[in-house]
Amino acid sequence: MSESIRTWGLRLLALGIAIGFWFSISFEDREVLSERAIEASVSYNRPIGFVLIDPPGTVNVRVRGSSKQVRQLNPYMVSVQVDLPGTEGQAIVNLGPENVLMPEGLEVMGIDPNTIRVDLEREASQRITVVPEIVGEPAPGSRADKPEVYPNQVLVTGPASLLARTLSLGTRPVSVAGRNATFEETVAVVSPSALIQIVQPTKVSVRVPIEPADFQAPRSSQDDGAGEAQKEGP
Repeated sequence: MSESIRTWGLRLLALGIAIGFWFSISFEDREVLSERAIEASVSYNRPIGFVLIDPPGTVNVRVRGSSKQVRQLNPYMVSVQVDLPGTEGQAIVNLGPENVLMPEGLEVMGIDPNTIRVDLEREASQRITVVPEIVGEPAPGSRADKPEVYPNQVLVTGPASLLARTLSLGTRPVSVAGRNATFEETVAVVSPSALIQIVQPTKVSVRVPIEPADFQAPRSSQDDGAGEAQKEGP
């Protein structure tokens, strides 16, 4: 066999291997389509001045694409975005492919549920009294008096109806365990609901008076005079 024939044979073999490899890669990219259900998070574009009450956090989105793309799909790569109406009250929002954010090359086959109920309420601001949470028992022979809070009110925002029912806010626990003297501690204010946002301040200073259990307030000079008069009386 001549050298030229051998050379052409090797060239054709190399060409055949390259074509086969290309077909293999191309086939992987064009393999049979597959579907997958993704639990997608839902985000809401709410109008200014409104609060969204207990909205659904996720929906199931069924997507279709190449087996390779679907197999490599991360659930965090699919989400649903909803534009809310600018009116107060309950509303039904329809979900479609236009609400789904996902990588190119995928197709939305369905959303479950495909409608969600939302409840919008006017947002209000209000100052609410802070009542600290005191836990534990002071040292033997001591007692804890009524705590003092500064400032004793904080500014919050939230649904107007919920704020109207909220009489006070709590704090992180302030422990008096083993205490035998007055002390002061800075603690965070705790919201009773995720819908109530603490604006300012987010922390307050709590002063807890600790006194001996048998402690009595000093008597005034007038009380002493009255006592002496009683002793000298007939």
